[in-house]
Amino acid sequence: MDWSTRRKLFYGGIMAVFLLFVFALIFNTYFNKKPTCFDGKQNGEETGVDCGGSCQKICTFQVDQVSVLWSRAFKVAPGRYNAIAYLENKNINAFVQKVNYRFRFADKDNVFISAREGTAYIPPTGKFPVFEPAIGVGGSDIVYTTFEFIQTPIWQQAPEDKLKEVRINTNEYSLENQDTTPRLTAKIKNNSLFKIPNISVVAILYDEFGNAIDTSRTFVDMLDGEEEEVLVFTWQERFNKKVSNIEIIPIYNILQVSI
Repeated sequence: MDWSTRRKLFYGGIMAVFLLFVFALIFNTYFNKKPTCFDGKQNGEETGVDCGGSCQKICTFQVDQVSVLWSRAFKVAPGRYNAIAYLENKNINAFVQKVNYRFRFADKDNVFISAREGTAYIPPTGKFPVFEPAIGVGGSDIVYTTFEFIQTPIWQQAPEDKLKEVRINTNEYSLENQDTTPRLTAKIKNNSLFKIPNISVVAILYDEFGNAIDTSRTFVDMLDGEEEEVLVFTWQERFNKKVSNIEIIPIYNILQVSI
């Protein structure tokens, strides 16, 4: 074998080794990726595709459906109503950032009047309201109200530190002028060091049998750590029943809470 041939074989061997190295690198990059919660595959510790295990997303088969306990519409003025659905999330430490829903309204003969769609946040573990304001129905009267989610919720694991620490106290309230123009004053207090933004606060009033009489909603832009704030709910007309119990429910996104 002459010198020229040996040189060609030598450089050819170097090129073959280089190409083999490049091929191995490409193969390892594309076929041996470290599992992630966003790769569209069930791998690693996942119990489903990109869900369960160490992923923040929870698989649909691991959670219970949210229960609709009741839904009602309350007249605010002639031809205008507020609607509320009272729900329960039985999934421990699980929440939904955003899910679409639909209210449907019918008259005393169960004839369809109108519908209203919106987007709701499902807080972790417990009972909560979905409030829909200012529903115009013209000359109709709403008697029947139904509520449903119109997409499959995407469940996530809630941060354990925030679940344990963040608490809002809503036990102090006072109701005046029940027989004329009712006025409810309620104090809410942040019993943690966390800052809680964008709080929706819903008041539900009940009669002696636990039936909802009326409802209202207000907002708090920010509640700093250990801060308290006084809220006022008002109604234009007297209630048709005597109020025996009041529930004040704050709703906030657990992921927006910060120190």
